[in-house]
Amino acid sequence: MFEVLVYLYENYWRPDACPEHAQLSRKLAAVGFESEEIQEALSWLDGLASTAESYEGNPGSQSLRVYSAAEQEHLGDDSIGFLSFLESAGVLPPPMREMAIDRAMAITGGPIDLEDLKIIVLMVFWSLGEERDALILDELFVDAEDRLIH
Repeated sequence: MFEVLVYLYENYWRPDACPEHAQLSRKLAAVGFESEEIQEALSWLDGLASTAESYEGNPGSQSLRVYSAAEQEHLGDDSIGFLSFLESAGVLPPPMREMAIDRAMAITGGPIDLEDLKIIVLMVFWSLGEERDALILDELFVDAEDRLIH
């Protein structure tokens, strides 16, 4: 499913630039994605669209996040730490953090892989049409061991 999400991010500027689900499904199948992962990704994106609607009008509220035991187990320490890092850096406001948590909790299995969480965060930005600077995109896309220190 995450490969489909990355493909959509790379090929469509915003969610409203995507064709309707039926046409998008055909395009994704033509590119080589399996039907099951296409449907899973589209269903996940529908949930993202619903949470994005609740974000509108509430972009800057302040809150303290206490993770439930189920969230801690499903997200894992690395993912929770990464969300905290983004929030403390002023990149991920609390409502967007909640969107990311909601969408991460919608993924079956767990704990969720940090690389998958980064894709989820990227898709949250994408769903809201938020532009991120190059350093944040680097953090979301490039593995730490692949980085060159200058």
